[in-house]
Amino acid sequence: MTRKADFLVIGGGLAGLTFAMHAAKTGKVIVLNKASDEDSASDKAQGGIATVMSEDDSFESHEHDTLRSGAGLCHEDVVKLCTSSGPNAIEELVRFGVEFSRNKDQNDPSYDLGKEGGHSKRRILHAGDFTGHEVMTTLVKAARAEPNIEVLDHQTAIDLIIQRDDAGNPLRCLGAYSMEQKSGAIETFCGRCTVLATGGAGKVYLYTSNPDIASGDGMAMAYRAGAEMANLEFVQFHPTCLYHPEAKSFLLSEALRGEGGVLRLANGEEFLHKYDERGSLATRDIVARAIDHELKKRGDDHVLLDMTALDPDFLVERFPNIHKRCMELGLDMRTQPLPVVPAAHYFCGGIRTDINGRSSLPGLYAIGESACTGFHGANRLASNSLLEALVFGKAAAQDSISWIEKAPALRGDPPDWDTGSAVDSDEMVVVSQNWDEIRRLMTNYVGIVRSDKRLDRALRRINMMLDEIQEYYWNFILTSDLVELRNISIVAQLVIHAARHRKESRGLHYTLDYPKLDDKNFKTDTVLKKGPDGSPEMIKTDLPYDWS
Repeated sequence: MTRKADFLVIGGGLAGLTFAMHAAKTGKVIVLNKASDEDSASDKAQGGIATVMSEDDSFESHEHDTLRSGAGLCHEDVVKLCTSSGPNAIEELVRFGVEFSRNKDQNDPSYDLGKEGGHSKRRILHAGDFTGHEVMTTLVKAARAEPNIEVLDHQTAIDLIIQRDDAGNPLRCLGAYSMEQKSGAIETFCGRCTVLATGGAGKVYLYTSNPDIASGDGMAMAYRAGAEMANLEFVQFHPTCLYHPEAKSFLLSEALRGEGGVLRLANGEEFLHKYDERGSLATRDIVARAIDHELKKRGDDHVLLDMTALDPDFLVERFPNIHKRCMELGLDMRTQPLPVVPAAHYFCGGIRTDINGRSSLPGLYAIGESACTGFHGANRLASNSLLEALVFGKAAAQDSISWIEKAPALRGDPPDWDTGSAVDSDEMVVVSQNWDEIRRLMTNYVGIVRSDKRLDRALRRINMMLDEIQEYYWNFILTSDLVELRNISIVAQLVIHAARHRKESRGLHYTLDYPKLDDKNFKTDTVLKKGPDGSPEMIKTDLPYDWS
């Protein structure tokens, strides 16, 4: 069965729904949502949205903080676009009905702006400490009420449908194959343009703050289709995930440190000032690396996030969700420091796009965490991710409207999914074994601190597993777990290749063999593409992408 729309959006988080709301003004939109509305990383975001909303702040200051955090790899035109577009993006959310926290003083009804690591000013709009949920609840309601938007839940996208020339070179993206998870039925979805908004790939690592659906699906699909990928060596580890056997990597917002929280060793010693003059308010790459170093040096399991010097009533009021969850686990941040460890949090790299969200494949856009727009550079500044999702969701929608007006209409239907001679699997242990091994090798060899020896070991092992997974993939009937395993194995391979290429330490990529910056040779994006033999190869191409 083939289903058609003007705009096919894969991913129902903030970026995908923002695109859908703007595109729906001119055509039909189908949104393929991998899980339910509350399962996206957007919904789980605690901190907020960074943008200039105060007379004490400026776009130039936000740009400076972003560029400093990005360690020389941010694209300045993209940084200017995102920072200058922030206030308008917030106004649009408010018109939809999003309620951000405001100051309590009735004579000052302005927004209550928070501060987070790496920011020189208070510029974080938030809704308590569950900003993402407030934004997504409002946007989901608006999208599902829009007659031109059809949202299909519990869909696992499998592969992009690509029109190719006689030599096999990709010409245009036509849509995607997707599996309805409950029935296992695979349908064909066609769009005059296709948008990947599938989020990140935190499940590539053993410990992550990401939801279970974050398996790098869009990145892997785009790579297999021949799209360019960029900067996948830059994986951000959030410094403060709650260390507790029942917490399932519950995130403790950056805003806790922004309001005065202090990181301490298990013996109570404050240690961040040894690594950066900003102390506990240093950027995430510095803080996570410092924690990692201290834990390995001392043999401790965790460090402590101490909020006890702050007013207890303020903590409950400002962080109600965090306070509630901690109390459920027997932890009271008002009176005791909280045990924390770093966990994989955000991919700064992804599908390479230009300033309009175009990928290198005509007809294929990428937005949100699945994309590498150049906004984050080598290290994302706190609370810039939701901002990017809003700005590029709109920018890509506006560009796609122009694209489909000029693009040739789809002729005929692509072939339906062919299961070939695949049969039901009788050894699902192959999936669980490889899944566990990939996540462990990525955590141990390709984590916060790397080395040539670790990366070489990781590459040898991932190449062996890829051959095994590919053989299994084509021999057995697809399941969602098998699709995800295939995707995380490919993303893992890309991260390893990108990390091996960068012979320096910059931002989130730190290697013991090359501990210094090398601007002469590496102040540029790492761009990968699938080579003739199917393995990643390093390439050099220019932006913007010309789809004519």
